[in-house]
Amino acid sequence: MKKPTRALGWAMGVSLMAIPLLGITFAQGDPAVSWDKRAAAASLDNRITWWMSWPSAARDHETFCVSCHTALPYALARPSLRGALNEHGPSPVEQRLVDNVVKRVRMWHDVEPFYPDQRNGLPKTSESRGTESILNAVVLAGRDAEAGVLSDDARKAFANLWALQMRNGDLAGAWAWLNFRYEPWEAPGSPYYGATLAALAVGEAPGGYASGGDVQDNLRLLKTYLAKHFEEQHLLNRMMLLWASTKLTGVVTPEQRDAIVGAVLARQGDDGGWATASLGRWQRVDGTPLETGSDGYATGLVTFVLEQAAPTSTRQQVQRGLQWLAQHQDKQTGRWLAFSLNKKRDPTSDPGQFMNDAATAYATLALTSH
Repeated sequence: MKKPTRALGWAMGVSLMAIPLLGITFAQGDPAVSWDKRAAAASLDNRITWWMSWPSAARDHETFCVSCHTALPYALARPSLRGALNEHGPSPVEQRLVDNVVKRVRMWHDVEPFYPDQRNGLPKTSESRGTESILNAVVLAGRDAEAGVLSDDARKAFANLWALQMRNGDLAGAWAWLNFRYEPWEAPGSPYYGATLAALAVGEAPGGYASGGDVQDNLRLLKTYLAKHFEEQHLLNRMMLLWASTKLTGVVTPEQRDAIVGAVLARQGDDGGWATASLGRWQRVDGTPLETGSDGYATGLVTFVLEQAAPTSTRQQVQRGLQWLAQHQDKQTGRWLAFSLNKKRDPTSDPGQFMNDAATAYATLALTSH
């Protein structure tokens, strides 16, 4: 059994609220966190190329689905490798993903939802539209952040997003979100995950988009939803909220930040990594036990978010997470491994590799951010 480790300040009962969030930096070239960037890029590129040509991912008008497990993590992580690879812009495969998003944004009223009601049953059309509107905004806001100017396509993506924001009921401030009972991204609790992504997109959008008068009512609704449902969330969703708070102000209180950081540090293993199974209460539908050892997805995500949002007193814990990632990159494929929360999957099958796609992306984000 893994023994949790904690930041010194937390273990001594010192509030993290008093410690400025300066971001954590490490010396470049640290041999303890040496890893193969080119192999990671090749793994990411190979998997997204496969995804874009996989018949099950194909959608109408020669587009493809932007998935939470493969396409979105790729879009978030792949640009971080350009400097190390001496790339001066998006790779061809990366550009193809962005072009796909732009096409669907421009044809918003002409393309079918990812999962229409007519084929998948109610309420999949509304879930698909809500989910896609957020994913499109995340991808295009991240793309435009590099240029420092919000494009017309990104503005259209945000217009689509705000038009679908719920105004009443338990989801007021959030969006309908795909629910296939697939943890952790397409499950009953996943609308909160989607709302954190929406906050991330707004905060990432350049040109002061988040301070514009025309989005303030929407942002108030979103922030109210995030605050109202905070206590219900598993730690993985809370980590996503913490990440969003580094881009958009007012989505976490200092007390909530303390709680998130303290809870996740308490779950760090003796080996320096984190297990996805430890970040929530999940049970597989086939009754098989969850893998409880550290994995690439949890360690990558947690380490990356702590780098962005945690106080400098957590430097040692973050360093250990980075070391775990450096030591666990697969030398043959360049990827990191993670495991399904839903069932025991054949690791060579298509669905059996989806968690690895997310793991490789978030491990890359963490390692390129230090």
